[in-house]
Formats: sequence, structure tokens, C-alpha cells
Amino acid sequence: MSYQVLARKWRPRTFHELVGQEHVQRALVNALDQGRLHHAYLFTGTRGVGKTTLARILAKCLNCTAKGVGDEGITSTPCGECDSCRAIDEGRFVDLIEVDAASRTKVEDTRELLDNVQYAPTQGRYKVYLIDEVHMLSTSSFNALLKTLEEPPPHVKFLLATTDPQKLPATVLSRCLQFTLKHMPPERIVDHLARVLEAEAVPFEESALWLLGRAAEGSMRDAMSLTDQAIAFGQGRVEHADVAAMLGTLDQRHVLALVEALAEVDAARLLAEVAALAERAPDFASVLDEVTAVLHRLAIAQMVPEALDNGHGDRDALLALAARFTAEDVQLYYQIGIQGRGDMEHAPDLRSALEMTLLRMLAFRPQGVPRPAKTPLPLRGDPGRQGDPGADTGAAAAAPARGPDAAPEVPAPDPGAASPVAPATARAEPEQPAPVAPESAEPPAAMGPAADEEPPPWVEQAPAPEPEPEPSVAPPVDAPASVPGPAAGSPAGTAEAEPEPQPEQAPAPAMAGPSPAEADPPAARPDEAAGAGAPEGVFGHADWLAGFEALGLGGLTRNLAANCVVEDDDGTRLQLRLDPSLSAMKADIHIERMQQALAEHGVVRRLVVEEGPLPEAVETPRQQAERLAAQRHAEAVAALHRDPHIQKLQQAFGARLIESTVKPAAARH
Repeated sequence: MSYQVLARKWRPRTFHELVGQEHVQRALVNALDQGRLHHAYLFTGTRGVGKTTLARILAKCLNCTAKGVGDEGITSTPCGECDSCRAIDEGRFVDLIEVDAASRTKVEDTRELLDNVQYAPTQGRYKVYLIDEVHMLSTSSFNALLKTLEEPPPHVKFLLATTDPQKLPATVLSRCLQFTLKHMPPERIVDHLARVLEAEAVPFEESALWLLGRAAEGSMRDAMSLTDQAIAFGQGRVEHADVAAMLGTLDQRHVLALVEALAEVDAARLLAEVAALAERAPDFASVLDEVTAVLHRLAIAQMVPEALDNGHGDRDALLALAARFTAEDVQLYYQIGIQGRGDMEHAPDLRSALEMTLLRMLAFRPQGVPRPAKTPLPLRGDPGRQGDPGADTGAAAAAPARGPDAAPEVPAPDPGAASPVAPATARAEPEQPAPVAPESAEPPAAMGPAADEEPPPWVEQAPAPEPEPEPSVAPPVDAPASVPGPAAGSPAGTAEAEPEPQPEQAPAPAMAGPSPAEADPPAARPDEAAGAGAPEGVFGHADWLAGFEALGLGGLTRNLAANCVVEDDDGTRLQLRLDPSLSAMKADIHIERMQQALAEHGVVRRLVVEEGPLPEAVETPRQQAERLAAQRHAEAVAALHRDPHIQKLQQAFGARLIESTVKPAAARH
């Protein structure tokens, strides 16, 4: 007996042998079991997914005689042994008329076909017309078919199959029960090929089956044909190297090597991998397409790991690789790859175009992140921690719970208040005279405005001015920093205390804790029990909040610092905590800049930034700025609502205040 190809030998003969079309199988089996049959079925789908096979199985179900002559006999499980089933399988059943519409497109062919519709079946229970590639019929042929297709005799069933249902007239589609067959995923193809090869006793490598599954492009028939070819090519074996050579496709391992070089930011290895690929004379445009496809799968692996397909059998490798990229880098590389693919036709040659595109990915990568960050999978967005400048600040109007290290809420600026240079120093009561700062202390302007007057930290600020070298007495808040403090006969509005001689001291660091000479008397520290400041000599989170603006940080460094909280200070090592969702901002260069800025303000520490969840009771400088901005906005809105002129406008004209457009006046320094 002559050899029978795998595609024909393993063609399904029952619904239960059908692979990958469960939705169609379920509908047809239920219709056959319940006797609810339509007179015209339309099967659509790409090549090789089982349209003609499904029609032949349905023809066997309609004409199987295993249940005896005279019974209804329709079944969803044809026996495959009766004369009708064997005749249909062998292609010699008289009442199954298969028509190739691609070769019989004329209206005369259709009329000749329909002349025999009225006659009863010769051998079977139903006369079944199977019209393949029905979209190839001419308009006249469709018109000739319409009336019979709508009201055929009870013994006739029409089974239509097409790969292009868009070309069918709407009048034909409305007369048929349409089923769309699915595209075969590589996983389903690989599983089926493995079962077939095991039954055929053919040795194989699983990685070779993945190459065949990808090359089949969703067609099970193409996959079986390629497997036949691979068996012949490999002398009875299906091995990865033989299949790759037969298909001439790019080995996925080379593509993953390129992506690993991108993850390591290693330009030398990147060019070496391209040179190794050039020895195989690949299509460099296809190489870039494969790299871009891997980047797309990496983005899916980062966002929704369970949705990552296993089309190459490399799902585990991609999940491990996805953790070595930041989400921003993957999106940037993908965009550069897409743009580079379009520019290839203008390049001198395809290899240089590929190399320039890959090098461009590294060149345009943010330089503030010198080493790839570890990305936790899956990524989870937290609106309250993302640091988006355009985020809604309305939620910040309600201040978070206050922890022992959080900065206390302070009222509006008071001319008689103490300087905010020492964050732990409490603000004096209006009735109490404000103490005079020691001659060695820096003027208040060195640390900027009070905490409740500072602008949001996302606005770029000029560095604080250098302190005056000569010792001076702390001036009032509204007075210039260089003006010395007034004598005992100063105006009453300043509420200055009598100046007392102070011993000379070395200049205290602007961000360090208060010295004993700067401490207020007990009567002037009503909030001491609330834990407003850290112990002496320890840099606490309250100091971090109050002195943040004086650091003069900018750009990405400022954004990183503004989302940190002080976790621990042992005198030599200052540890900050950063939310893990913002780990992409963490980089050595930013930490060095923060450490240098702290040292310039008297906090000489080795700075360490650790990732971890932030305490809910502690707010970051960014959250503090948002809260204060929301408070100022609420006060401005309330003041406008109290304004008598606005009230008159509302009463007279029904005016309405659009609160979102209200902008508080800028704080005066």
C-alpha cells in the first residue's frame, strides 16, 4: 500500500477527534442530539483549520445507518463502520456532492448543480451539497443559488466553506448558520504533533515542534505537511537543528541573546551577537521584527504574567528576562524598534540598520539609571505613590494620619515666630517673646520659607543663598536676611525679646538638630509632647520634611528624594525608604547628589535608599506639599465664598464659582 501523508492519515473522522474547535463542536453536537438542524451551514476560517473536515463529519452524522434502517438515524457520533460512513471517508458517497467553487464559478455550472436538488437521495438519508471556497462564485451564480438556499427540499443540506466571508453577499450570509473556526495557537499544534509522532514512533525534540508550530501560522494541515517534510529531511527523526535548517527561520535563541545584551546594557556583546548572526546570512529585517516581538511579550510579562503566551516554548525564560528591564525601557525599546523597522529601506544596508537601531536603544536609554533595576512582577500601579505631576491633588486635602515622626501642622506665618532653621524648634505663642537666635546661628532665609508656605517640591527652585559670614541677630520674617536684629526699642509688632549677650559658638549646621542655646523655654514648646522633632543629634523625618527645600535638588534627583521617608539615622548612616513602585527612579547618581546636598547642610552621613512599603502614618515631602497646596486652595475657595461682592453676584445673577480654577496667591518670602 502506498504511503499516506500525515495530513490525510490523521484527518479527524468524528467531532471528538477534532482539535481546537470546541465551540463549533459543542453547537453541532447539541443540534444533532436535539434534532434542531438548519438547512444551510457556513464554515469560515483560515486555511487548514478543518472547514472541509467538519463538513464531512456533519455529512456522516446525517447519513450514518448504524442505528438501523427506518429509524431517524441522525447521531452526533457516527460509527465509521457502516457503508455510508466508509463511503464518505473514501470520497465515493453518491449523495455527498462536493463542488469546488473556484473552478466552477459560472452561472451555468450553478444551474446545472441545482437541477438535481429536487430529486431524492440515492444512497443516504440526506443529499448534502458541500461547496468549497464559495466566495469565488460569480454574482450571477449567487443570485441563482439564493432561492434554493433559502427554501431547499427537506432532504437537502447545504454546507458552505470559505476563507474570505467578507466577499459573500449579505443575502447569502443571512440564509446560513455561520460558524467561524479558530486560528490554531502554536501550543495546540505542538501538543497534537507530539501525539501524532508518538503514535508513529518517530523520535522528536520538543523545541523542533515549536519551530513547526510557529511556521504553520495557525494551520493544522500545514503543520502536518511540514512534519512530513521534517521527517524526510531528518531521516526519520525530527530534531531542532534539522528543522531550523529546513525552514530557514531564525533561531529564537539568537534573538533572546540580543535582548539579554540590551538588559545588560552591553553594546560590545550586542554587536558580537549581530556579527554571529551575520555568519548565517539571515534576513536582518526579520531579526529586528523578532526582537520587537520579544519586547512586546516582555511588556505583557511585566504587566500580566499569566497572559504571556508560550508560542516559542520560552515562557519561563521571558518571565525571568522581564524582571531585568524597567517598564519604561521596554516601551522605549519597542518604539525605537518600530521606528527603526520603517527606516531600514533608507539605510545603506540592512545589517547596519539593525546595529544602529539596537545601539539607539542603548543611547536613548535614560542615563540617570546606570544599571537595570529589578522589576517586581507583575507591575502594580499605585496612584498615591507614582509621583505624577498631573495627579489629582484633591485627595490630598484630607491630611494623612500623623505619626510620631511626621511634621506637625502649623498655622499661617507669624512675624513673631521662631526661625524654621531648626526643624525641632517649636513655634512660639504670640503672647510669648521670641528668643533671639545666637550670634553664630544662620539667618532663617538659609532654609527657605516656613513649611506651610513652601511651594510644591516639583517646581524647580533655585538653591538657597549662602549664609552671611558675619554673626547676626535673627531678623523678623518679612525683613531682609542681611539686616541685623533690632534693639530693645524695636516696634511692638516684632515682639522681640531683650537681647542678651550670647557666648560665641561655632556655626550650627542648617539642617542639624537645635543646639541647647537655640532651644525655646518650656513655656514656648506646647507641641513637644507630640514628638515634633527627633532626639538631639539624630536627623529625623521631621527634619527631612522641614529642610527639604533647602537641599536645592532638581530634576529626577528631586523627584526621588521627594518620595522618600527617613527610616533610621545612627549618626554615620542615614537610611531612607522608597516605595517599590518607584524603584525605576533609584540610581547611584541620584543618591550621591542627595548625600552631597545633605553634607553641604551639615548632615554628613552615608546615605542608603532601601525599597519597601511606606508607613501610612508618615508622609513624604511630596505628599506634604500636596496637602499644604490643597489646604491653601481650600482656604482661597472659602475666602471667595465669604466675599460680599461674590455673594452679590451669586444672588443677582445666579453666578457659580468654579472652584477648580481658583489659584491661591503665591506665598511671599
